[in-house]
Amino acid sequence: MKRFAIALVVLAVAAVITAVALGRQTHEVDEPIQSLALGGTAHALVVLPDGYATSGLRYPVVYFLHGLPAGPTAYKGSAWLGEVLERVGPAILVMPQGARTGDTDAEYLNWGAGRNWETFIAEELPAAIDKRFRTIRSRDGRALIGLSAGGFGATVLGLHHLGRFSVIESWSGYFHPTDPTGTQALDRGPLTSAHNLISVLKADERRRPTLFAFYVGDGDKRFLSENIQLNHELNAAHVKHVFAIYSGGHTTALWQAHARVWLGLALSHLAHAA
Repeated sequence: MKRFAIALVVLAVAAVITAVALGRQTHEVDEPIQSLALGGTAHALVVLPDGYATSGLRYPVVYFLHGLPAGPTAYKGSAWLGEVLERVGPAILVMPQGARTGDTDAEYLNWGAGRNWETFIAEELPAAIDKRFRTIRSRDGRALIGLSAGGFGATVLGLHHLGRFSVIESWSGYFHPTDPTGTQALDRGPLTSAHNLISVLKADERRRPTLFAFYVGDGDKRFLSENIQLNHELNAAHVKHVFAIYSGGHTTALWQAHARVWLGLALSHLAHAA
């Protein structure tokens, strides 16, 4: 299996659950979203922060993309991140669907009518979330983060849509389209490779700040070298970024071990709830 979707998870099968044992009211909502880009209904798991119902505040939003290949309910597999984010700071966590039956490895890219995943994630989804929840409705209030294939999606979509996202993070991701094995490159055009978008990020930094951050495990045999390569390229171009290599492989254990720090990094660069 290619970009290993999270295995150790708590699946959110109810529309709303209550974290009584932790003394908090943490709500998970499985939100249906009508999508022209996908030609039907897609879903997103939305985790609302403690006190959302009564605070009256607007919150920053962390959009989190899961790994691929995956099935249609894989977006629920990242629900454990809601508890981690709650310990970091008040924010809304949105985990969108990134695959369907018969379309398990779309790479978060646009492929044509009814299969335009980038348009759904980067345009339709934020518009729907902003309409239905109390969000900070600007790029200063949005982060786009993903793991494995989701890290690729977050990077490329974030760089394509710098007007919508001010934080981009890749956790054990890669930076050019690949086949389901994660070893063979796909030719989807030069603008689907992050290596070709460094100049876009550099030019945009002159107008507005963007946090671009990524990490990888030292035992990640497929994606370690490309992460190191991108770090070198960014350094050569004098583009500010954050990069780390941790002990570990392409595993849920690695992502869970560092989730709090990297979610904290994201929130530290977003507008605060107000």
